[in-house]
Amino acid sequence: MIKPEAEFQTPSRTKPSSQAGRLLLGNVIGILLPLLGALLVPALIIFAGSPDPGKSLAAFFIGPWSNSWFMGNTLDMAALLLTASLGAAFAFKGGCFNLGGEGQIYVGGCAAAAVLLAPSGLPGPVLITAAGCAAFVTGALMGGLSGLLRRNAGVNELISSFLLSAALIPAGDFLIGGPLRNHEGNLLASAAFSRDRLLPKLLPPSVLSLSCLIALVLVALAHLFIRHTAAGYRFRVSGSTPELALFGGIAPEKRFVPAMAVSGALAGLCGFFSAAGTYGMAYTGFSGGIGWTAIAAALIAGNEMLALVPAALFLAVLKSGSDAALLQAGFGFETAAFVQAAVLLLAALPLGKRILLGRKSI
Repeated sequence: MIKPEAEFQTPSRTKPSSQAGRLLLGNVIGILLPLLGALLVPALIIFAGSPDPGKSLAAFFIGPWSNSWFMGNTLDMAALLLTASLGAAFAFKGGCFNLGGEGQIYVGGCAAAAVLLAPSGLPGPVLITAAGCAAFVTGALMGGLSGLLRRNAGVNELISSFLLSAALIPAGDFLIGGPLRNHEGNLLASAAFSRDRLLPKLLPPSVLSLSCLIALVLVALAHLFIRHTAAGYRFRVSGSTPELALFGGIAPEKRFVPAMAVSGALAGLCGFFSAAGTYGMAYTGFSGGIGWTAIAAALIAGNEMLALVPAALFLAVLKSGSDAALLQAGFGFETAAFVQAAVLLLAALPLGKRILLGRKSI
């Protein structure tokens, strides 16, 4: 007789923690090695396409760490990618695909900006917390709606999340270009937030803020939930092998809404980190493609929560190194974009191999 879901227990005795730890370590190493190998690709491309290969190579590999400003900005980009990719991976773990991360980041950041610009006598930390909550809830509503449509109406969440995101991005543009706009300047941007309404900086003069530490804490909590709780076991089994979940008395459709809501909430939180930490304002298009890059980070990491840290850092270094080579060594813009695309392709090859072979792990 199939046990009801409430009585279903995690089969911890059949999979010792030491074995799970070795499996996780093997997955992380299997992800890191292709990334390190992929970093050799820029050397060949730079030699072929740069007017000064030596200077371009130095800028690409050393530039992101050359001083506190470059290093802080690189780590800040990694924190944004880590938060957004955590949301993408959480949706994947629940058997969903959140394609609306870009809009959730943007609209969530706009909601945070509206709170931070509101006239209020409340202390700065209270307003910062309220802004983070506003972004979190905004993203959760956007993602949760797609999960609800899939559960109740069978609407593909990949399509609904993308269309909802595409529909609400113009609303964010309207807010920034209208009610939130700083009319004293010529840019389509809000006024700069006052210093007491910004996330604390960790490495001035760079933009690295408290968001970096918060992102690491969120990854640790997500890993503990997914790998060390009964609810997390049911969650990942529902996403990876729905048939097995049904056999064990677990209803996979009950995970669609939470998976998409949490995914959207983390994307919205990334928008808050961008507005209140990185830029200190909201401007048109400030999300800058982070939502799409975050999906790549989640795929490179194989949706392993801890592996998201090196994957996000890798992509942040890749972007910062390309920008540094572009600025310091006359590295062509098209060549810089080609380097990023080639490295991403090579880094994702192990994932493609696992998909083609049909290998899944829970």
